[in-house]
Amino acid sequence: MLLKSIFQLSTYLQLFTLATATPTPTPIPNDQHSTFYLIRHGEKPSNPENHELTFDGLRRAQCLRWIFNANSHYDVGHILAPTMKDNGEHGRSFKTVAPLARDLGLQVDLHCGRKEADCVADAIRTYNGTGNILVAWRHKNMVEIQQKLGVVDPIEYPEDRFDLIFRIPYPYDTITGIRSEECPGLDTGAGLVVQY
Repeated sequence: MLLKSIFQLSTYLQLFTLATATPTPTPIPNDQHSTFYLIRHGEKPSNPENHELTFDGLRRAQCLRWIFNANSHYDVGHILAPTMKDNGEHGRSFKTVAPLARDLGLQVDLHCGRKEADCVADAIRTYNGTGNILVAWRHKNMVEIQQKLGVVDPIEYPEDRFDLIFRIPYPYDTITGIRSEECPGLDTGAGLVVQY
């Protein structure tokens, strides 16, 4: 238990050093659009007042370092998560992707609030950097993000899953793939709607 607490404290200290807000970029040229990947934050405690990740959620954050690493086909160049409140509320998404961001030498973009789907859609549409976009968010807000982007048939992220990756390439109107992260010891990969 003591090792687990020390590990969590160390992880959280590293995570909070990565948070910075990023200004909204200008539109990207039409011939260089990025693919957008949408994931949910890692596993959470059953107590709604606890804004941390569970031990499995911390394991998932470590697994994402392998899935989306610099040599992966995902080619992540930008990571977006909701703005975190001072009390840690809305911080699970950031805590889920912060180890990956550190590995990739990226800062997590926290300029959009949890319920600001317009802001997320605008950030995706106007991203002018290299690589693709990874968005870690709360599952209940994902349909609205898809709608604001123009996805024709938005898909709800299942409440009982934490492992799905939605693939939405430019022009961001169709989900072309859903797959499991397949984190060892956490995921079964069963029950997918679409695979790529």
